[in-house]
Amino acid sequence: MLNFPKDADSNLKSTVKARYLVLGSGSVGFALAKELRESNKLVIIVDKDEAKVETLREEGFEAIVGDISDPELVDKIDLKNVVVILFLTSNNEANRKGIENFKKAINPDVQLFSRASDIINKEKMEDLGADYVFMPSKLVASSLSRSLERAESVHRGNRLARWLKGIRDKKLAIVIHDNPDPDAISSGLALKEIAKSIGVEANILYHGRIGHQENKAFVNLLGIDLGKMEENGLKGFDEIALIDCSVPGVNNMVPPNSFVGIVIDHHPPGETEIKAEYIDIRPNFGATATIMTKYLQQLNINISKTLATALLYGIRTDTQDFKRKTDPADLSAASYLYPLSNHGILDQLEQPSMAIETLEVLGEAIRNRQVLGSYLLSNVGNIRDRDTLPQAADYLLSLEGISTTVVFGVTEDRIYISGRSNDIRINLGEVMRQAFGEDAGGHANAAGAQIPLGVFSATKDRQTLLRLVNEAVVKRFLSAVGVESTGE
Repeated sequence: MLNFPKDADSNLKSTVKARYLVLGSGSVGFALAKELRESNKLVIIVDKDEAKVETLREEGFEAIVGDISDPELVDKIDLKNVVVILFLTSNNEANRKGIENFKKAINPDVQLFSRASDIINKEKMEDLGADYVFMPSKLVASSLSRSLERAESVHRGNRLARWLKGIRDKKLAIVIHDNPDPDAISSGLALKEIAKSIGVEANILYHGRIGHQENKAFVNLLGIDLGKMEENGLKGFDEIALIDCSVPGVNNMVPPNSFVGIVIDHHPPGETEIKAEYIDIRPNFGATATIMTKYLQQLNINISKTLATALLYGIRTDTQDFKRKTDPADLSAASYLYPLSNHGILDQLEQPSMAIETLEVLGEAIRNRQVLGSYLLSNVGNIRDRDTLPQAADYLLSLEGISTTVVFGVTEDRIYISGRSNDIRINLGEVMRQAFGEDAGGHANAAGAQIPLGVFSATKDRQTLLRLVNEAVVKRFLSAVGVESTGE
């Protein structure tokens, strides 16, 4: 420790070597200096109040007397070992002068941090060359907000646990959406694990097909046990949980108006009223798997390598590797799951072979594309696997000049539609809902719809049917986005 003489001038002439130079020892400066010292950082404090400086020295700090706004202060401190300079007085003008004075003298590698009382002074300090400017009121609000989020997370976890404890002697059906993806499957798996930890027997059920080759590989490689709604129905189950979907009968095989115990989802519900005993819908999250990871953390449930791998892959696929609608919560959940996951399996999942049907549908989508401005719509005709549609929509979005893609096909009884968009001016989920009704929806940049063919399903002339479908889908979508069809 350096021993400083009491004379102010000799203080300033002392050679000071410090890695963190704190200018201003008010409540903020002193608190930070203590934190830095507890982290074994070398700190030097400068303050113009001699009494404060003397007190700091008595508490073991290296401190000198100096005025932050004095241009001569720069020449009287050895800055060659300083990596960060912090201007922490409550006086905006003094901090600005300090930044201006030190900026001229320091090495470009030295970082300048400063305190500001408002946005105007923050911008002025940044213009003078400060690398980071903070407002204490904002930091307090941000810290309090994080504490409130943790409190809410505790509250949610406790409520879910209480609900599950109330059905210990009953059997729970965990229903995920039709033709489920990794986000839905992994989320169902997480709820099953939570239920198991509380002593509740649960099974994961779905309707439709797992057709996407990556999704097939996901289920097979991880050995995930799923039940078919067509085979089991809901007989033998006492309670229902809807995961990654929220309304009975909408994108799931639960009879409409059924009593539902739990709804956990990240898709915005739109104007539909969600009815359940326990509801947790967080549209700001990029994946339901993120919500379920938070529950596992809050309830201190051990996450197996299989479950961690499933959840991480679910988050990655639904956010397109964090490029689509990603919340900081998705990143923190992925960071938590990453070291627990099987990276060999993740590597295998990222490089699956492409099915012949997928290749054929992609070819049809390219051949039948209809382009109006930055919108691309494509009718791929008859399909067997609806999972081929989002793959085609994703691929076509990479074409030059295209901001929104809509790919649709027809099965025996339904029209399936999948859309993708990187146009910040539209919310694709809302557009789909407006164009095709309540059985449509999704996110701002990824959405889908399904429309029953009704009486048209009996049409013998398939080509006529496909032409009528094409006209109806294109007209409804373009009307919803406010674009006139040219008739081409």
